[in-house]
Amino acid sequence: MPPKVMGKNAKRLSIRESASIFKRIIKLMFKSYPGLIIGALLCILVSSAAGVVGNVFIGDVLIDQFITPILQGAERGSLYGVPMDLSTLIIIMAGIFFLGIATTYVYQILVSQIGQGTQKKLRDELFMRMESLSLSYFDRRPTGDIMSVYTNDIDTLREMVSRVLPMLVQSFVTMVAAMVAMILLGEWQLILVVLAFLIIILVVVLSVTKKSSKYFIGQQRALGATNGYVEEMISGQKVIKVFNHEPETKVDFDKLNEELCVNTTKAVQFSNILGPVVNNLANIQYVVIALIGGLAIAYGAMSAPGVILSYMQLGRSFTMPIGQLAMNINMLIMAMAGGHRIFELMDSKPEVDDGYVTLVNAREDEDGNPIESAEFTGKWAWKHPHTDGSGTTYVWLKGKINLYNVDFGYLPGKVVLHDISLYAKPGQKVAFVGPTGAGKTTVTNLLNRFYDIEDGKIRFDDININKIKKHDLRRAMGMVLQDTNLFTGTVKENIRYGAPNATDEDVVRAAELANADNFIRMLPNGYDTVLTGAGAGLSQGQRQLISIARAACANPPVLILDEATSSIDSRTESLVQKGMDAIMKGRTVFVIAHRLSTIQNSDVIMVLEAGHIIERGTHEQLLAEKGKYYQLYTGGQVTEE
Repeated sequence: MPPKVMGKNAKRLSIRESASIFKRIIKLMFKSYPGLIIGALLCILVSSAAGVVGNVFIGDVLIDQFITPILQGAERGSLYGVPMDLSTLIIIMAGIFFLGIATTYVYQILVSQIGQGTQKKLRDELFMRMESLSLSYFDRRPTGDIMSVYTNDIDTLREMVSRVLPMLVQSFVTMVAAMVAMILLGEWQLILVVLAFLIIILVVVLSVTKKSSKYFIGQQRALGATNGYVEEMISGQKVIKVFNHEPETKVDFDKLNEELCVNTTKAVQFSNILGPVVNNLANIQYVVIALIGGLAIAYGAMSAPGVILSYMQLGRSFTMPIGQLAMNINMLIMAMAGGHRIFELMDSKPEVDDGYVTLVNAREDEDGNPIESAEFTGKWAWKHPHTDGSGTTYVWLKGKINLYNVDFGYLPGKVVLHDISLYAKPGQKVAFVGPTGAGKTTVTNLLNRFYDIEDGKIRFDDININKIKKHDLRRAMGMVLQDTNLFTGTVKENIRYGAPNATDEDVVRAAELANADNFIRMLPNGYDTVLTGAGAGLSQGQRQLISIARAACANPPVLILDEATSSIDSRTESLVQKGMDAIMKGRTVFVIAHRLSTIQNSDVIMVLEAGHIIERGTHEQLLAEKGKYYQLYTGGQVTEE
C-alpha cells in the first residue's frame, strides 16, 4: 500500500505556526551570521534608497529644476536652490546609480553566503538530531520521506533565505522610502491614488494566497511521501520482479504522483495568477496617476510636470514590490511548509539515556578484583556509582544475561512479548527458534535497549540495564544481522567500524578468525580495496564474513547472531559457520536461526510462539518431548500420545 499523503484537504499552517517557524529561521540566521546579515541589511537599505532618489531626480530635479528653467532661458539649473550645471547633476546622478548597483552586487553575495551557510547548518543540526533519535522514530517514518527533509525542504528554505527574505526587506525599505518621498513632494491627490491601488493589490494578494497556501503545504507533504515510496520500491526491486508486482506498484505510484501533480498544479496556478494581476494593476495605477496629473496641470492645480513623472515612478516603486513578493509567495509558503517538516524532525525527542553505569578499562588487584585503569588493558569492568552514597563498585564484564518476567509492546496496549524469563551464563550459547513474528528478534532488540520494556527486568552481569549507559551497554555487545550493512570505504575500515582504535594487525587477526582473510587478500587491493554500493561487488557470503570480522574486531563478550546465515547457500554457510564458531568461543551468544542444524550444539534452545516461550531445553531434550521444536525440526506433525 502506498503511504498516505495530504491532498487537497492538507492542513494549512496557522499564522501563529508560520510566525513561529519564521522566527526560528531568523534567530538561526542571526546566531550564525550576525555580521553578514547587518552588512546585507545596510546594502539593501542603500540600494533601495538609491533607486527611490533616482526616481525623484528624474522628475522633480532633472525636469522641473533643470530642463524646464533652461528651456525658459535660464543659464543654469539648481538642485533644490543650489545653482548647478547639468553636467554636474548628471555626474551626481551617475554616482547615486552606481552606488545602488554596487550595494546590490554586495548584498547578493552576502545573502548567497547566508543562504548556503544556513542550509549547511540546518543539515548539520538535522543529522546530529537524527543520530540521537531512537529506532522507533525510523520505524514510523519512511526513509525517503526523511531524505526529502534533507533535500527538498531544506532547499526551499535556502531559496527563501537567499532570495525571498532579501526581496522582502528590500520591498519594505523601498515602499517606506517611496512613501516618504511622495509625502515630501506634497501632492496629496496622487498619494491617495497610490494608497487606493495599494489596498486593491493587498486584497487580491491575500485572497489568492489564502486559497493557494494549502496546496503548497500539500505539495511538500506529497513530495515527501512520493520520495519515500520510490526509495522503498527501488530497495525492493528484486522482490517486485520475483512476484511480478510491477503493475500494482505502478498503480500505487500513479496515485501518489497524481496527488503530487494535483497539489503542484493548483499551487502553481494560483501563484502564476498573482504576478500578471498585480503587474496590470500597477500599470493601471501608472496611467491613472498620469491622467490625474495631466488634468491637474491643465486646470492649473499643479504647475510642475516633472513631479507627475516622479509620482508615476514612485507609485510603481511603491506597488511593484508587492507584485514581486506576490510572484514569490509560493516560495515563502513552501519554505514555511518545509520549515515545519524540518523543525518537526529537529524537535523530535532524542533517545533517553538515564544510565550512569559505565564501562571502563580495568586491571586486577591483589585479590583479583577489578580496579579502574587509565591505560588500555584489554579487560573491562562495569563502574557502578551507587546513588545511595555508598561509593562506587567495580564488576568484571563477563557477559551474564538474565531476563525476569519481561513484557513488551512496540505500541502502547499491544503486548508482543509476554512474561519472558531466561538466563545465559558467561560463555553459554542460547538459541531462539519459532515462526516468523514470534518475537525472537524483539528479544535481542531489548538486550541492546533499542526499545525499553514495559514490565519486568533485564540484568547484565547482575546490573539492571536501565542503569547502564546505552553507549556502554551496546559497546559490550556485537551483532551480526541477516542484512549486511557495509559502508563506502576500504575493507579495513569496514572491519574496524566497531573498534576505531584497532590496529591493522587487529583487523587482520579478526578477519582470520572470521575465515575472511583468504578472499580479502584476493581482492584487487586486499584490505585496502574500496567498497561502494554496500559491497555490491562482493557475494552475499563475503559480505557476511566481513560483518562477522567486524564483530570479531570489536571483541564483545556478548554476541547476537540474527539469521546470519539464512540468505546464503549451504556451501557458503559452512564457511560462514566456521567463522562464527571461532568468534563464539568464550562469549555469551544469542542465536536466531531458521536453519535448526546450526543451533544443535546450543546450551539451551528457546522456542517462541506468539510472544511466549513455550519450550526450552537442549536439542536432544526438545526432540524427546516431541513438541513444537520436534515439529519444526522434522517438518512433521505433533502427535498426541
